[in-house]
Amino acid sequence: MDLSGIITIAGYSGLYKVVAQSKNGVIVESLIDKKRMPAYSHYRISALEEISIFGVSEDIALKDVMQKIIDKENYGPAIDSKADNKELKKYFETVVPEFDKDRVHDSDIKKVISWYNL
Repeated sequence: MDLSGIITIAGYSGLYKVVAQSKNGVIVESLIDKKRMPAYSHYRISALEEISIFGVSEDIALKDVMQKIIDKENYGPAIDSKADNKELKKYFETVVPEFDKDRVHDSDIKKVISWYNL
């Protein structure tokens, strides 16, 4: 799974695709509504390809987690990210049984599942 060019911006919901470079940052396009906006250099921007999930023995790259969800769901939608926390954790355990249950919070699971469903 290729996550290059896909970012998340702290304080903004959803995911964004980098479409151009500007003098003070980058121009991004929302994956939800295709609206473009500037993302300035002082924003906290994280590239999805650099994000990983805590694992029991080693960290698991987000692209590997996404690929496991794709394999389980056959490119279909995953469980709703607004489902009950226990349900989400149980689902995530079936997809990624090697994740660290003490260090991966419910909010992290919700975020990964909502990103996948985008």
